[in-house]
Amino acid sequence: MLMNVKIDPRTGEASVGGSVPPRPLIRATEPSTWEIRTEEQAYAFLPEVEIPATNRYGQAIDLIEHVKAEAPHLKDLASGRSMYINENPVVGPNPNRNKQHGFFFTSDNCIGCHACEAACSEKNENPAHLAFRSVGYVEGGSFPDYKRMNISMACNHCDDPVCLKGCPTRAYTKHTEYGAVLQDPETCFGCGYCTWVCPYNAPQLDPVKGQVSKCNMCVDRLEVGLKPACVAACVGNALDFGIIETVPEGREQARVEIPGFPSPEITHPNIRFQQIKKLPDELKRTDSMPVKYHRDEQGRYRPAIDPKKGHERHWNLARLSSRENPLVLFTLSAQAALGAFALAFAGALAGLPGFTEFAASAAYVPLALIALGLVGFGLFMSTMHLGKPKRFYRGFNNLRHSPVSREGLGIALFQAMLGTHLLLSLPAHPWVAPVLGGWGPGWLAPLAQLTGVLAMIAGGGGLCYMTRCYRIKARPFWNHWQVATAFFGNALSLGAIVAALVMLPTLMVLGVALQPVLLGVAAALALGLAAEAIGHAAHAAAMRAAEHEGGASYYVQSTTFGKTFVLRNVLLGAALAGTLGLLGWLLWQPGAGGAEAVAFALLGSVALAAAVVSRALFYVLVIPTTMPGAFFWKNKGFEQHARDIGLAHLPQVGVVPLTH
Repeated sequence: MLMNVKIDPRTGEASVGGSVPPRPLIRATEPSTWEIRTEEQAYAFLPEVEIPATNRYGQAIDLIEHVKAEAPHLKDLASGRSMYINENPVVGPNPNRNKQHGFFFTSDNCIGCHACEAACSEKNENPAHLAFRSVGYVEGGSFPDYKRMNISMACNHCDDPVCLKGCPTRAYTKHTEYGAVLQDPETCFGCGYCTWVCPYNAPQLDPVKGQVSKCNMCVDRLEVGLKPACVAACVGNALDFGIIETVPEGREQARVEIPGFPSPEITHPNIRFQQIKKLPDELKRTDSMPVKYHRDEQGRYRPAIDPKKGHERHWNLARLSSRENPLVLFTLSAQAALGAFALAFAGALAGLPGFTEFAASAAYVPLALIALGLVGFGLFMSTMHLGKPKRFYRGFNNLRHSPVSREGLGIALFQAMLGTHLLLSLPAHPWVAPVLGGWGPGWLAPLAQLTGVLAMIAGGGGLCYMTRCYRIKARPFWNHWQVATAFFGNALSLGAIVAALVMLPTLMVLGVALQPVLLGVAAALALGLAAEAIGHAAHAAAMRAAEHEGGASYYVQSTTFGKTFVLRNVLLGAALAGTLGLLGWLLWQPGAGGAEAVAFALLGSVALAAAVVSRALFYVLVIPTTMPGAFFWKNKGFEQHARDIGLAHLPQVGVVPLTH
């Protein structure tokens, strides 16, 4: 039975019919953070409950305890500080504002009406293509016992929010008030990394505005004792909200997962479930993702591969192009620049024949300039991948936690040290030295060597964190050591190609023997290709046997891009076999000349083609651990279809063209 809430205009207090006690509200004379309707229903208010000390993960529910542990002097400040909602300094009267709150979802009650979605989007004024809360479903069984389970999901305001740690701009904050993970769209520069690391697809990247936004737990409503808008709008009593680990009235379960929900061990989400009705042993998604869910012996539903598209192989070369194209160019060019410079500089530093002659030649500076240009181009493409490129400087805000910030710093330092090394090397350049009349302090050469070493260290660190950026639990296809063999292997192979393009012609003009340098670049190319091939083989074996989203990515790789996948393997194998053959020939037949250099150039072209195809596949294949969508809404297959036939140009469809 619904009960009305009466507000006394003299005192600003609310009274509810029945057994619900009066609850204090903000005085009518004070500015309100959220205006309570005069006929607000009882179910929209937060209940008074007994609060447990810790959650099931052992973390204190009283959030002041976390502040006290990290910064004792902030305890009193945090307990009564204003959240400045709508720039309002009023502190809400909610007595439990410093306790961890969370959602409670009863799947048995959800009828899939999407009222929660509508209420959320209305309150947050979201455009048609964004939804902070989404309703999807899984279904299974056979007639007449065919069943569907609806799932309503938004941000889970996790105990260990990976979005907060991953965001390079520090746009995220885990608030002591209610435990909400809040995000500032104005601080965000639209890299989208938080959308990669979140297992629940909570952060929403708006390609129109070029920024991310998400569910904010309706903290303005919580301040005055109201539940979030989505909960208040739920017509089936499926959604509820309150202090975490407190089971709502009329509920008997508080599970941490249901079918279709990713592993809670990734982030310790603050959501609890009830699902009592018997479901089939196998449940399928109705969106295009090739994933279904099987019930194991413990009764838990685990992901499995659902071969929706059959097993026929296709090319789909046009679909290799994606929104991540700038990152394809960034990673490849940065790795090539690092490898080329490291090969030429380290070889000369070690005193290897051919490398020392090249370092003393006029072509050393142009090679360093090429490496500088490559890394500059890569950083430019990385910047253009952002939704707000002019705010690129914010990428260094979260060096404490974010691998993206550390990657950017490492690559930027490599560029800076390489540029400094280049300037310090100019006085010794054969064309510049005569102009300077032999001027050049003696300390310039050692300093040039020092900056070269620092450039290699910085570049190596940047490459390590570039690898770390993709070891994401929410993207199992990437979360494999093959990422390291691919990135470091490409640095060796592409670096050898770039270095050889400058070094071999220079040595031929100087009349210096090509044999030592050809051996060096061919060995680097072979080592890089071998590392990449070993990584791909191990990765394919692991993903082929996997029963999760990584296995689904491998299924797509073997079918939708099956012929392209084979082409990549053939190119990689041919380049590796040819390079090993060239190495054997160089060791057996000294005195290499132009023919061997041409052979290396051909092999390098094949290796470059393999690297480009492989990196494009790397980005388009990954399937995240997202929540199930519906047939139209949150269905990547339908979104692509809408773009192909022009529906994406109609704003009411809720699909926008993929732009930057």
